[in-house]
Amino acid sequence: MADYFEELGCEPIEADQTESHQLLLMVRFLQQNGFFADELSAEQLPPPASKQVVSELPERHVGPTDERCAICIKPNADRPEENGIFLELPCKHRFHRTCILPWLEKTNSCPLCRHELKTDDENYEAQKKFRQRAAQREQEIDDLHNSMYG
Repeated sequence: MADYFEELGCEPIEADQTESHQLLLMVRFLQQNGFFADELSAEQLPPPASKQVVSELPERHVGPTDERCAICIKPNADRPEENGIFLELPCKHRFHRTCILPWLEKTNSCPLCRHELKTDDENYEAQKKFRQRAAQREQEIDDLHNSMYG
């Protein structure tokens, strides 16, 4: 029967290395739990929406009195240059192309509901995933607590 270290393909730690190994384990634990994630926890302004996502937004044709743009608050009849074409965001809110494109060049969210679109900024996307995982962990802890004591 093979021993534990042979099965894992590693060697036991020498007695004089245990202190530094324990320190490395503690640093790894802190990194995995976000204690050194200054760039991930620091709040930054949202970057512009991804150019690819913006270019793939579907166009919707609406009648002259069917819908108003929430940005310019004008019906289509007052904006004949738009030809009744609205861009639809993933959250289903619609805006004139000339109204929403400058907005999406500055920020990645819907002006009405703040639904976030994907960005080209890798650091911001990592920060967003980090926040989502933290919220999910909190929810899981609450669910576990409620299942045990609720």
